[in-house]
Amino acid sequence: MEDFMGTDPLAFILFTCVMGGWLAYMTGNACAGTWRPLWQVVPYTILLGVADRFFHFALFGGELLSVTGWLIDTAVLMAIGVLAYKATQARKMVAQYPWMYDRAGLLGWRSKG
Repeated sequence: MEDFMGTDPLAFILFTCVMGGWLAYMTGNACAGTWRPLWQVVPYTILLGVADRFFHFALFGGELLSVTGWLIDTAVLMAIGVLAYKATQARKMVAQYPWMYDRAGLLGWRSKG
């Protein structure tokens, strides 16, 4: 059963959200861990979206050139990558500069004082 994404919903959940999500998480984590700017997560996750669409086609018989499927896959992967980036950046800022910053939730930090 294919839907508007050009692939099976179970394949989307298992492959894109779980496996691709782990790759997007590691991408965001690596970019933040090396103090790279946030915009660098975007091209990496776009490439992950292209690879994800190809694997849906090759492994699950999904539609290769599904623009809607690619946009949804890429949006999910980009959201995971950006969240991982922000969480890692917040953790590193507080660890690197403990005299200046306190944690302010999962994705942020605030100045002490």
